[in-house]
Amino acid sequence: MHKILKLNPQFAVTGALGPGDLTAAARSGFRAVLSNLPDGELPSAPVSSLERELAQRAGLGFCYLPIPKGEIGWALLAEQMLQALGQLPSPVLAHCASGQRSALAWAAAAAACHPVDRVLALLSEAGFNFWPLSAELAGLAGLAGSRPIPAALDLPRPSHDSPRLGQS
Repeated sequence: MHKILKLNPQFAVTGALGPGDLTAAARSGFRAVLSNLPDGELPSAPVSSLERELAQRAGLGFCYLPIPKGEIGWALLAEQMLQALGQLPSPVLAHCASGQRSALAWAAAAAACHPVDRVLALLSEAGFNFWPLSAELAGLAGLAGSRPIPAALDLPRPSHDSPRLGQS
């Protein structure tokens, strides 16, 4: 399995999963897999129907939300991710070819619920530089409306908001 990058305790991203990786993901504590890898993009990766079957055998929830390279419709992506993450049990492991599009999809949904600067800062901590996309992500503010925020989109409190030693 590729390296797993946690964006928060309930959501992580990785590169393409192989057939044996779904069982490993379940053993690692994930409860669902979200595939952002379009069928056929990587010949070595299982197609979504096989991945769904393997996920079910491993006891994992599964959602297929393909993101073709270079084809990001921000509002639709945010809406689809909000819907998927609202239905999948956490923690969720999302994947595409490298993990980058899965992180972008998470960013779109998170920006619909949270201040974009906090979303981008969290992504930076995980090694993703999406600051050049801040205007696109800021345009998604409020898209989530009043629906509950899925656990996979929770943002940790900024460190400057944490209680200091000796304070309660």
